[in-house]
Amino acid sequence: MKLKLPSLLLASLLLSACGTTVVNPVSGQAERTVMDESTEIAEGAKAHQQVLQEYGVYNNPAVQAYVNTLGQRLAAQSHRKQLQWHFTVLDTPTINAFALPGGYVYVTRGIMAYMDSEADLAGVVGHEIGHVTARHGAQRATSQQNAGLGVLAASVLGAVLESQGIAGAGKMAGQMSQSVAAGYVASYGRDQELQADALGAEYLARNTFDPRNMIDVIRVLKDQERFAADVAKAEGRSAPAQGDWLSSHPSNDQRLNAITQLASQHKGNYTDEGRVRYQRVIAGMAFGESTDQGLSRGRNYYHAALGFGVTAPAGWQIQNDADKLGLMNPARDAALFVRLLPAKAGKDPAAIIRDLLKPASGQSQALSINGLQATRFLGTRQDAQGQTQTLAATVVRGPADNMYLLQALAKDAAALQRAQTALREAEGSFRALSAQDRAAARPWVIKTVPYPKGGFAELARSSPVERPEQQLRLINGYYSGGEPKPGQSVKVIELH
Repeated sequence: MKLKLPSLLLASLLLSACGTTVVNPVSGQAERTVMDESTEIAEGAKAHQQVLQEYGVYNNPAVQAYVNTLGQRLAAQSHRKQLQWHFTVLDTPTINAFALPGGYVYVTRGIMAYMDSEADLAGVVGHEIGHVTARHGAQRATSQQNAGLGVLAASVLGAVLESQGIAGAGKMAGQMSQSVAAGYVASYGRDQELQADALGAEYLARNTFDPRNMIDVIRVLKDQERFAADVAKAEGRSAPAQGDWLSSHPSNDQRLNAITQLASQHKGNYTDEGRVRYQRVIAGMAFGESTDQGLSRGRNYYHAALGFGVTAPAGWQIQNDADKLGLMNPARDAALFVRLLPAKAGKDPAAIIRDLLKPASGQSQALSINGLQATRFLGTRQDAQGQTQTLAATVVRGPADNMYLLQALAKDAAALQRAQTALREAEGSFRALSAQDRAAARPWVIKTVPYPKGGFAELARSSPVERPEQQLRLINGYYSGGEPKPGQSVKVIELH
């Protein structure tokens, strides 16, 4: 289970302001704003603490120090070098980077895995610095003030929601205001994104990085899109909507053309892209989910720290979500959600069902699931609109005396009925980890090795990931074709 951006953040963001006039540090033009620099800094600092708490910081001091040093170097040559800048690596495999007003920039270890050099990462960080220096968050907050959002509700949440895509934006927007459309808070405007690309290229050039490395970054993103489409096609699905750094930006074909033109405008002596230095830093870095988040391996999910596992029915997908684990059917209209309950929920299943689920009517049944005490409840409850809906949930006393809620949810009663057999199968797989489970629950890490004569096919034979040759090509920048020279250092994925 990963971490989330808390709805509690909204309370501190719902500010009101009549607006003032400031000079934009990049354009030099005066603009009306509801967020002056002091407000950016103060509210960005509050939001920063929430992001750290809810997303989690990648526990690797060497990687954190490296990214911070690179970010400070870029920021020192930016249009707002006077800000106190903060650069943080978040512990998530999502391919993402975002910035908050006031000088807070985040990259995920997920996006770092696919960068090939220090200059590539500098392109990502420089782009996010550009959003801050050009005051894009403040501009978004100002333009959306009349929509009923607070000063930072649009800018801060919109930036963070870039990691969740439109679906995530809709979920959070609904918590803010029922009248705010998902896409309204989800992304910067096209011109803002292209301006951030231009500023990123400029900050690279000022730091003696070749701005053409921005082209490499866009190509990495294009390869991610192609890989996702290829996997979906192989599984008989339509290509997924992007839910990460790709989703909130202009089309990557458009960006590639624009960046190619921008890069040609910068002339300089660019020699060291920092490839070897970068590979040394990410060697040993976690790839994919971490043990703290729980690991998905095929149809199985293992959480070694909590000591439980669960298996998805054939054809179902595991969704390691913000504060819950989801097992979702192929039609995506029914799922079993698994939640770890807080200690304050208590140990009495009847009280948990009454206080947490607030049923209108129904019956409870005591049972055992793989030797674990459980209570299943079947009945009804009233939804937020006062409509009666089916309630099917089971409370399980799991390993270490932790209490879990296993709840079946569906689009409607018909979908719930169609999925009933598979939902019971999924529920019945909940278990304490066996020795075999724990052996399978080993995380993946990135290592570097010389490229062998047998190529990616040879490396794939010892890789633990699904579609290993495709994944190895992807993390090394050869998904669209070609291959490294024999002996050249390349990234591989190994069991830790």
